[in-house]
Amino acid sequence: MMRRPRATRARLRGPLGLLPFVLLALLLPMRRLGAQHDATATLNHAVDAYAKVTTARGSFEQTLTNPLTGTTAVARGDFIQQRPSHLAIHFTAPSADDRIVADGKWVWVYVPSATPGQVMRMPVSDESSGSGPVGVDFIAQFLAKPMIDRYDVSDAGTDTVGGVRTHAIILVPRGSAQFTRAKLWVDDADGVVRQFEVTDASGTIRRVRVLKVTFNVPVDRAVFTFTPPAGVKVVDQASMLSGKS
Repeated sequence: MMRRPRATRARLRGPLGLLPFVLLALLLPMRRLGAQHDATATLNHAVDAYAKVTTARGSFEQTLTNPLTGTTAVARGDFIQQRPSHLAIHFTAPSADDRIVADGKWVWVYVPSATPGQVMRMPVSDESSGSGPVGVDFIAQFLAKPMIDRYDVSDAGTDTVGGVRTHAIILVPRGSAQFTRAKLWVDDADGVVRQFEVTDASGTIRRVRVLKVTFNVPVDRAVFTFTPPAGVKVVDQASMLSGKS
């Protein structure tokens, strides 16, 4: 029997890397899976359920590991999402001052614990086409048709996450992408993605565990508004990418 290669490990990156991957866990509860646990069927269940999601609220924990140095970094926080272009992430660790806000047009990344005195601003991208530098509905890359046709899907066995029995699937892009591999742990009872792990193009591995999540809840649009604090420099990434000063 052939053994699966172990997932590639790589360098640790900063808290901005959290943004795309938190949204991967926003799934509605799904029908109980059959005993066979076909990987493609599992993915299709997720696709059908996520089509019903309009808003989500929850909390998460992310762990990034650098195998070369043996160090890890942990981030925790809460998120509120209104699909497809609004998101508010408030970190509780390592610093409660850190936050990321997408207001529908811009993504504001304010992480004074790592880059004091500045906030980064970049345009929201269209996940359905993959255009633009930053997407705030990253799960659409995996679960929005016809995006799922761009991945090879395989079974990764069973596991227990937070006391919940899950079945895992692995997605590998067939062409170029911002990641090389994604692994999703799907709750056998209700289909919720309880944990996911993404390896990006640089080799960085991020594992995110969803601590709690509620779907299609009322959302106050005010949470998606960001005003840079006084004295903080706004760094416009769109200008940087276009070569303008």
